[in-house]
Formats: sequence, C-alpha cells, structure tokens
Amino acid sequence: MPPEPASQGAAAHHRALESLYAAAPINRLFPSTLSITGEGTATIRFDVGENVYHAGGAVHGTAYFKMLDDAAFYAANSLVTDRFLLTTAFNLLFTRPLKQGPVVAEGRWISGRRRVFVAEARLVDADGEEVARGTGTFMRSQIALSTLPGYAR
Repeated sequence: MPPEPASQGAAAHHRALESLYAAAPINRLFPSTLSITGEGTATIRFDVGENVYHAGGAVHGTAYFKMLDDAAFYAANSLVTDRFLLTTAFNLLFTRPLKQGPVVAEGRWISGRRRVFVAEARLVDADGEEVARGTGTFMRSQIALSTLPGYAR
C-alpha cells in the first residue's frame, strides 16, 4: 500500500485528537467540542453555566484554566502524531469576568517541535470580547497516543 499523503495523515490525526478530547471524562463537566482547524491551531466551543460560578457570581478561574489549557494543548498536540503531550506550565491573564453562555477558546502553537512546545490561547465571550488569555509549555510524554481510549485513526 502506498503511504498516505501528508495532508490526509494530518487530517486523520486531527480527527483522532478530536475523538480523544470528546472521550475525556472531564468533558462531561464542561460541555464542549474541539475542532482542530489546521496544524498548530485548535478551537474549542464551550457552554459555561452557573454550575462553574464562584461565590461572586461569575465563572471560576478553574474553568478559565481548563478552556485555555485545552485549546493551547490541542494546538500543540496537533503537531505530534505519536505521543501525548503534558502541560508543564501555564500562565493566565484574566481581563474580564465571564458569565454563563457560549465561549470560544482559540489555541495557537507558537514554537518548539522537538521536546518542548509553546502554545497560547484566548477566550472570547458571546459578545466577541476577549475575556482571558494564556500561554503554556507542553512536553512529550511516554504515553503513546495509539494506546489511549478515544484516539481512533
């Protein structure tokens, strides 16, 4: 059999990562869908509700982290076809409170292709306003993507 063209192989990897994301148990707590829109980019659509509010009546920072980390992580892992990446550091900048409703997390790979990857993400609310951004570093793990439930190519 001839090898897959690179674009078909990348698309298959991206669809498998989307499947992996959908299969993660944590995502039962955060209704969301992942779309890998190309190498080094990822978009996640979330629907946040009052169930993730803090006592002050807005979305808790843990939800911001989850959304930003996921978008940056999948943007970086879209470039790695054999191993699952791990977050080694993540910095957040909160710019405005977020209320319930639809939120889009846009992730983008910045640098690195061997051992450490750097990616950033931003959160955009239903009004099109940026509410937070973050930058993370991600490292190759010993976990083969092919061994993970949900990663189906």
